[in-house]
Parts: sequence; structure tokens; C-alpha cells
Amino acid sequence: MRAIITGASSGIGAALARELARRGWDIALLARRGDLLEAISKELPTKSIALPCDVTDANAVRDAVRQGETALGGPFDLAIANAGVGVPSHAAKFVLADAELMTKVNLLGMFNLFDAVIPSMIERRAGRFMGIASMAGLRGLPTSSVYSATKAAMQSFLEASRVELRPYGVGVTTVNPGFVITPMTEKNRFKMPFLMKVDDAARVIADGLERGKRVVEFPRPMSLIMRLARLIPDAIWDRATMPYARRKIDVGKARR
Repeated sequence: MRAIITGASSGIGAALARELARRGWDIALLARRGDLLEAISKELPTKSIALPCDVTDANAVRDAVRQGETALGGPFDLAIANAGVGVPSHAAKFVLADAELMTKVNLLGMFNLFDAVIPSMIERRAGRFMGIASMAGLRGLPTSSVYSATKAAMQSFLEASRVELRPYGVGVTTVNPGFVITPMTEKNRFKMPFLMKVDDAARVIADGLERGKRVVEFPRPMSLIMRLARLIPDAIWDRATMPYARRKIDVGKARR
């Protein structure tokens, strides 16, 4: 079994690489930071390869996928679009460059991996594509508007693709984590409810993968809260979230 993971140099991507390798998967690690990828690759118990690459470059992603297939001995059974970037945002202090970065990495990065692996999966009528979205995509969250938008777009694309690819024997899984201890969340200034360790998150994702789940969402209390939040009338939602819109944030400081 062969898997490729973007954003594999740290956070959920690195933890998921370790967890899948423990379960017998050969792993292709893709991210910009080649030194970190090499260090992770050396500690994995199965066959692996480090593929330094920027997910926003479609040609580079295509080349990395082919290189990974050659090194690991065949096409990928699993592709995980995990690369992501989060930047605080506020409509009154909108920074276009930050919005472009999040859109390119979170959304276009997923499309680039999808484009590189799906044709082979369709041809073989086998394989699974997994996108690491976020519960932030379930409703627009003040001070995370652009990030929420990119994750909501990921969810919609994956949901539709799941139905479209089913006749071809290709599975699609959407992963919606809550707050997980990673380099991205460690800089948050606010209290994060139901905060999870990254290794626990990786185990939940891997378990969902083995069960062929359509959606993997955790932690459960946070999932229930956000699912209920989708049913709240807009007027009530606006009043409830107004205090968060007033909190101080540092705009223009990208984290990737």
C-alpha cells in the first residue's frame, strides 16, 4: 500500500505519515521543507521518500507524484491533501495577499494533488483521495473568514467528487478536525476548546481511513457543537459571534 501526503513536514501531515507507516503503508512525503521531510523519512519503519515541492505549483506536484510512484514501486493507493496555511483575517483590515496565499495553498494545493493522482485511480478503478479540511468550514467564523471559506470550498468539492467518483471505484474522504496542537494552532491567542494532541488526531484519521468513512470529524463534542451551529438562524449567530469579531488579531502574518 502506497500513500502520498502533502504538508508532511510537520503537524497533522507528519503525524499521519508516522501513523500510516506503523500500519504498513509506504509513504511519499511532500512539502517545501526538504530537510524536515528527510528527517521524518529516516524514522519511518516502511519504505518512504521525501519529495520537496510547493503544492501551489501544479507541474511540480505532477513531477513529485511521478517520482514518488517510481521510488515506491507503483501508483498511489491513497493521496492525502493536507498542506494548509492559516492567517487571521478581518473584513475591516482585509489583506489580499493573505487571502491569495490561503486560497493557493489550501484549495489550489488540493486541486493540484487531485489532478496528479485521480486519472490513475480512475483507470485502475481503485484508490482513495482524502482532504484535510476543518470544522472551520462548517460556518463562517469571525477573524477566520478567509480560512473558513477555503475549508468550506474543500468540503463542497470533496463531497461532490465523492459521488462522482464512486462509479469508478475511487473513494473520497473529507476530514474535519477541530483544534489540534500543531505549529499553526500554537500561535493562537485565544482558548481553544477540546484541544487534541496531534498523534491522537492521526490515529482517528487512520481509523476512519481503514473503515472507508466518507467524513471523519473530531473531536466529537466540537463536531456536535458545529453541526448544531449550522442550524442556528443567522440573526442569532450574528449576535452570538459578535464578541469574537471584536477581538484583537494580527493581520498580515502568514503561518504556513
